[in-house]
Amino acid sequence: MDRTEEKRQEYKELQRRGKREVSKAKQKASDELYTKLDTREGEKDLYRLARQRDRDGKDVQQVRVIKDRDGRVLTSEESVQRRWKEYFEELMNEENKREKRVERVNSVEQKVDKIRKDEVRKALKRMKSGKAVGPDDIPVEVWKCLGEAAVEFLTSLFNRVLESERMPEEWRRSVLVPIFKNKGDVQNCSNYRGIKLMSHTMKPWERVVQARLRKVVEICEQQYGFMPRKSTTDAIFALRILMEKYSHGQRELHCLFVDLEKAYDWVPRVELWYCMRKAGVAEMYVRVVQDMYEKSRTVVRCAVGQTEEFKVEVGLHQGSALSPFQFAIVMDWSESREQVEENLERWRFALERWRFALERREMKVSRSKTEYMCVNEREGSGTVRLQGEEVKKVQEFKYLVSTVQSNGECGKEVKKRVQAGWNGWRKVSRVLCDRKMSGRIKGKVYRTVMRPAMLYGLETVSLRKRQESELEVAELKMLSWAEAVAQLFCLAVDVARLFCSAMDVARLFCLAVDVTRLFCSAVDVARLFCLAVDVIRLFCSAVDVTRLFCSAVDVAWDPLALPPCSLLPPTCLAVLLAPTWFSPDPQPFQTFGNGL
Repeated sequence: MDRTEEKRQEYKELQRRGKREVSKAKQKASDELYTKLDTREGEKDLYRLARQRDRDGKDVQQVRVIKDRDGRVLTSEESVQRRWKEYFEELMNEENKREKRVERVNSVEQKVDKIRKDEVRKALKRMKSGKAVGPDDIPVEVWKCLGEAAVEFLTSLFNRVLESERMPEEWRRSVLVPIFKNKGDVQNCSNYRGIKLMSHTMKPWERVVQARLRKVVEICEQQYGFMPRKSTTDAIFALRILMEKYSHGQRELHCLFVDLEKAYDWVPRVELWYCMRKAGVAEMYVRVVQDMYEKSRTVVRCAVGQTEEFKVEVGLHQGSALSPFQFAIVMDWSESREQVEENLERWRFALERWRFALERREMKVSRSKTEYMCVNEREGSGTVRLQGEEVKKVQEFKYLVSTVQSNGECGKEVKKRVQAGWNGWRKVSRVLCDRKMSGRIKGKVYRTVMRPAMLYGLETVSLRKRQESELEVAELKMLSWAEAVAQLFCLAVDVARLFCSAMDVARLFCLAVDVTRLFCSAVDVARLFCLAVDVIRLFCSAVDVTRLFCSAVDVAWDPLALPPCSLLPPTCLAVLLAPTWFSPDPQPFQTFGNGL
């Protein structure tokens, strides 16, 4: 092998050239990625990129060990797979004791219409793209791309299934993925929720059946979950209004929040058929739904591989498009149902009656999660017992994600909303803090991730000024960190102290924020701050910032023929300068530069 100096230099030159080409290729791919993300088509990949970056930033992404029944840690792949199979097989096949139903309901034998193309077309349109596929590995994007040909094929297939009342055998298989509930021991199987990945071709069929069932079955007005033109926010608002009225009248209000153990997994299927018939559903639809659960089998996909297949004979399918409405039919109330009453004795009787009615039908009331709260409690108001066991009494309860306090305050709810916003921020921070991302993309992420989390349920409460300030401070921090303008905030405070006292700085800053929102959107605020930094760097060093600010005041003052700034309060100064400094158009900055 030739090892001369000439060959060595030639090798180094080729190595440098190769690194340059690799660097150029990486830069080109990066530019293409950010260019694509800045388009309407590329926005679909934005959240997938955010999730991937969030996973890459975690030290441990999946737990490969689990505990057995006795709390011993299992480390081998075979033992971990056996434990997952053992847990879910027992959960999805073990039935609680229940009383055999004697009452019979007459079935409704009537002819049903054939599946129409417009029904299939609507079902496909409502399905989201980019979801995990089932055992057949056929994503819904295949049917969407085929267009009208797919609609015709699926319509013909669904009509054959409806007439024969038998669906394809491939649809009976599913893959069960354990999802951690983010609470409790991460190595305990009971702290995981099993989500089934089912065939995407089956989901449009479920949506078609669900749409037809909704036209027949009437659910009570108190059911807000998974109902059209309703939201869980309505239930939160109703509870808060009720608490407010009783507080004004200085009367006691007893609230009991009932929770069911493993509600989806332990729904008795016999009760589902009974409730559907009682609601007047045609017998043909009942048999079609029964066929969806017949001979269903699944495997558990965990971090160490897939388990052996096992049967599923109890409960609803978590991950099915039809299951939420089926659960509403069976319960006709929500999983975590709140009840209110003035008379505590009537309450105790009603609670015991509900427990008996539920548990005789194989459902089980959770003793640990059922809680009691009293509004305007007086001395000696008593306690509530469930089958002889005292129900936990609380001063606040997390009802449908919103925190309800017995004293009617909402301070803790605001703090938790702010915390929820920051939790969302941490998940997408690697996108928001990426300087190559455009402001439009960052604004979209902020509006769709942090803002909904911070504002959820707050339309049902009356906020005080201090609580509104907490939300505004969190919002401005998120926007400033997204555009890396934290230093500019410090600079603005230092300059403001030259003109007003420390107490007036807060008023000046709040007024500037309000005026800013009049002239530009929240997304443009971050760009505006960055533009201001660029202007400052063009005309002066950090030491000359004070002179620059004074010059800006003089330039703004001369055309207006107003008295010197020292004779005006800082709030007036902010109002006069805001149209120039906070305009979304960069032209005022150019005019200001020319004036200097």
